[in-house]
Amino acid sequence: MLKKVKSNKVYRRVRIHQRIRKNLLGTPECPRLSVFRSNKDIYVQLIDDADGRTLAAASSREKDIAAAAGTKSEKAALVGKAIAGKAKELGVETVVFDRGGYLYHGRVKSLADAAREAGLKF
Repeated sequence: MLKKVKSNKVYRRVRIHQRIRKNLLGTPECPRLSVFRSNKDIYVQLIDDADGRTLAAASSREKDIAAAAGTKSEKAALVGKAIAGKAKELGVETVVFDRGGYLYHGRVKSLADAAREAGLKF
């Protein structure tokens, strides 16, 4: 049983995320691309659930992305390109997309589209 978090909106998102996560599993060959969205920033991680470790991470707080001018959706696209580049360095081509309980719309969609354009498959 999930205890109630800060607000009904957060509680609802956490419940949706749990429902999504029970069907997703990241492996070393095909890690989980997990998205977290705050009011200002967006964070993404490549996670190997078999070992329980993060392979790579990117966020809109990184210096080169934070310095770029633009909207939050444009910065999310830069984060998507950054994580795709880090994944290619690790030799990862395919991932399982975990939207984190957020709607596939806006910043989450622009991040996913940019990661796809940069070469990730999901």
